Amino acid sequence: QVRLAESGGGLVQAGDSLRLSCAASGGTFTSFTMGWFRQAPRRGREWVGAINWRGETTWYGGSVKGRFTISRDNAKSTVYLQMNSLKPEDTAVYYCAAAPASIQDVDLRYEYPYWGPGTQVTVSS
Repeated sequence: QVRLAESGGGLVQAGDSLRLSCAASGGTFTSFTMGWFRQAPRRGREWVGAINWRGETTWYGGSVKGRFTISRDNAKSTVYLQMNSLKPEDTAVYYCAAAPASIQDVDLRYEYPYWGPGTQVTVSS
């Protein structure tokens, strides 16, 4: 059973940076494409981005492109979400998710069978 655990959330001010981590256990980390999603209060879960199993290809949602960067360290079974120039509208619970490396649509929530419990990010204005 694959287990994911996010960390690094917190309260920051607009314009600040924050780095989230997601540690995986219980599976072969290099067999997964890793994704990040977020969910703000009273809103649906939004795709943030994803990274392929080698870490050589990344994809981003339009609202974070150019500000957020996803990376992974396969030796540590960890994926990261570097968030720069944070805005109040980035406030949400952030989730990491794992999908088989053969995933076709990295932005679709149902493609990811494994999820972490989430970490809260709050950006004050």
